[in-house]
Amino acid sequence: MRDIDLAFASGGERLAGTLTLPDGDGPFPAVLLVPGSGPVDRDSDHRRLPLGVTRQLAEAFAAAGIASLRYDKRGVGASTGGFLAAGFRDNMDDAGAALAALRERPEIHPGRVALTGHSEGALIAANLAAHDPAVAAVVLLAGTAGSGAETLRWQAARLAPTLPAFVRAVLRLTRTDLVAKVTKNHERIRRTTTDVARIGGVRVNARWTREFLDYDPAADLARINAPVLAVTGDKDLQVNPEDLARMAELVPGPIETHVIPDLSHILRRQPGPPSLRAYRREAREPIDARVKELVTGWLARTLPAPANPVHPTNL
Repeated sequence: MRDIDLAFASGGERLAGTLTLPDGDGPFPAVLLVPGSGPVDRDSDHRRLPLGVTRQLAEAFAAAGIASLRYDKRGVGASTGGFLAAGFRDNMDDAGAALAALRERPEIHPGRVALTGHSEGALIAANLAAHDPAVAAVVLLAGTAGSGAETLRWQAARLAPTLPAFVRAVLRLTRTDLVAKVTKNHERIRRTTTDVARIGGVRVNARWTREFLDYDPAADLARINAPVLAVTGDKDLQVNPEDLARMAELVPGPIETHVIPDLSHILRRQPGPPSLRAYRREAREPIDARVKELVTGWLARTLPAPANPVHPTNL
């Protein structure tokens, strides 16, 4: 396995990433790894919660003969720009620029490039695949089929019973409906016009939130003709596993869906009741082997290297 530092331009910013190549000679089939939400770097690491999702997937792909590119989001790691000022559509543009940069590399077969997105990255991967018929395959990890507003309301309803007993008692005493409170905050953000706003005294990425709330992936899913693998854990508290059935209805191309038992949103095994508080402990463990094996095996079958790959630079 070889790692190569790579940089590309998007929206006036310079984004930095890592191209991971398998042993041997290319051109290789490849995967663009699109990270989840939050200020995460190319490895999917947040300064408070190092998840390592994209790094671990890149290593698994390389062992299977598949190259990959992962990158730092705006304002994170070695990438320029400001994370809070970046919109959801900016993140889509950045992923598109990363895809173009990956295809241009001489080590990569440009006709055998797939997308793998986790969480927010799954939405972005679906959007890219819907508008780029050259995408060879798509992996959606913990993705959704409903709008951002619907997803966040579902999150609030799902999280309420998992909160500590003291917090639940306070909510009951104050007659606070968590879903209604979250919805009210979203409406406050909708009324903002700046990239960054203060809600409850906290600076939030307002433009990203406005764009995310209004984005509905259904139209994009309905335009994907490439093969799709969609995977969600049954312990996911941030996206509804039932959305997989909706994805299967919407995607016109071949699609394979899996609900993995005892799997959390961060792709770790989570026995017992689902809990966000378990994330910090789970993050110290590797991604669940079932996820790596399923995704890597599916991509290896879906992206076989052609006998005589031709790169545009060789034409």
